[in-house]
Amino acid sequence: MSLEATTFQTRKSNLAETRFIHHALNDPATGQVVVRVQHFALTANNITYGVAGDSIGYWKFFPADGEWGCIPVWGFGEIVRSEVSGLSEGKRIYGYFPMATHVVLEPTRLEAHGFSDGAEHRRDLPSIYNQYLLTDADPAYRPDTEAEQMLYRPLFTTSFLLDDFLAENNCFNAQMIILTSASSKTAIGLAHLLQQHGYSKRQVYGLTSARNMDFVTELGCFDAVYSYPDIDQLPKQTAVLVDMAGSTAIRAGVHNRLGSSLQHSAAVGATHWQDATVGRGADRLPGPAPSMFFAPAQAQRRISELGRDGFEARLATAWQDFLQAAHRWISIEELSGEAALQRIYDAFLQGQADPAKGYIIAL
Repeated sequence: MSLEATTFQTRKSNLAETRFIHHALNDPATGQVVVRVQHFALTANNITYGVAGDSIGYWKFFPADGEWGCIPVWGFGEIVRSEVSGLSEGKRIYGYFPMATHVVLEPTRLEAHGFSDGAEHRRDLPSIYNQYLLTDADPAYRPDTEAEQMLYRPLFTTSFLLDDFLAENNCFNAQMIILTSASSKTAIGLAHLLQQHGYSKRQVYGLTSARNMDFVTELGCFDAVYSYPDIDQLPKQTAVLVDMAGSTAIRAGVHNRLGSSLQHSAAVGATHWQDATVGRGADRLPGPAPSMFFAPAQAQRRISELGRDGFEARLATAWQDFLQAAHRWISIEELSGEAALQRIYDAFLQGQADPAKGYIIAL
């Protein structure tokens, strides 16, 4: 018997054009499971997935027809139909989903802690995004922090890997570290980590919009906070730029202000998606050319050195410490239905989402 499913889709060439598709979902074939997506987090990072959908491959995870695509999100789901031995109906999982009510997965490499999706179209995609954790076997899972896990865990992993990258390179011997889109959860996580580490001893400066100045300042993670129009007030010291905004204008402003004092320019996100083009005009910018930071590559390098268990142990320790601080900074707002998803998606797209809130959506 088929299930009635709903999927939220975005036109790849215009993130502001969206639609909800209502469709029948057939019973799973042998080797497949049907997962009911119970709820997921929506953050500015998801907009980055859409912006980089073609260049990095985010559109490939959950293919749609023609010019339409499904922006991935992190969330929890329940297996409601299974044709996989060892995965019974009722099992709950955490991982990468489309914004939808249901999704079909093809579990492979089934282990005690979870499995990977072995669907043909995902086999060449980064393995970190293909892994699904069983909640009853995940040592980091707690029922009372599901919302925080969806909101922060994937973003904090990027923060953790950025921190690891900067430490590995001794912060490029810079005197200060500049984070754009400082109100974003990835920037907050990185600022928190830099604040904790004695190796840093660098000034950590945040760049943000005027409307978010008070929020970012009150976090206490930054030594100073500047609004975008005040980029020319940045101290002329050696610096590393960690660019979460992806805005050509903001990036150019920092490069023009610091010139040869800029030791490294890392392109990470695209919260300013309308003006987000990592490479445009890069050859004309003073200082080092911006280089894309790809978190899965940094993770794989560190896992190869520490082993997966060693890597996960380091990440878990940092995660638990961050979680205690995050409770003070951001409140959770849980919403349901198509209209709520459309409203919050539009708010992130327009840069109007409240940075002091974490949004959890159920379709």
